[in-house]
Amino acid sequence: MEILLIILAVIGLLVAIVLIAALFVKKNYTIEKEVTINRPLPDVFAYIKQLKNQDNYNKWVMADPGMNKNYTGTDGNAGFIYAWDSKEKNVGAGEMEITQVTEGKRINIEIRFERPFKGISDCYMETVEVGNGKTNVKWGFKSSMKYPVNIFLAIFKLEEKLGSDLQSSLSNLKNVLETKAM
Repeated sequence: MEILLIILAVIGLLVAIVLIAALFVKKNYTIEKEVTINRPLPDVFAYIKQLKNQDNYNKWVMADPGMNKNYTGTDGNAGFIYAWDSKEKNVGAGEMEITQVTEGKRINIEIRFERPFKGISDCYMETVEVGNGKTNVKWGFKSSMKYPVNIFLAIFKLEEKLGSDLQSSLSNLKNVLETKAM
């Protein structure tokens, strides 16, 4: 019986430590990555504003090519929704909606996750002409995690992992656009 009490006390102490640590971990995070693509801005922007094109470069979308997809609205315009549902646990289910398009400059997207976790994130892609037919693309992602779940930001280094996935997707985008005849 004494050993059981000690085990319970240790477990309680560990839970308390995690909960206290979560008080000091940020809840909001922003990730921004960018790449320069050897294509003129109009070509690049026309491609990235079409959410269906993410099938060709977005690491998360490409993780399950067989997932169910549903589309509502006109791709490339505010109000277009790209919904997905995958049996792959790392892909899950949710939808992305174009909330604003500033032609030639920026596309804003709200991502609503259903599985493997519920949440809403804001995302954007910006394009800037950098000269000589080259375009810089910046992909930003803003979200938050409520206490005490925010501890996972620190434990699993989620910002670092998500940043790496964004950069990988941008590298895919660069490869697609620099080898694609338009």
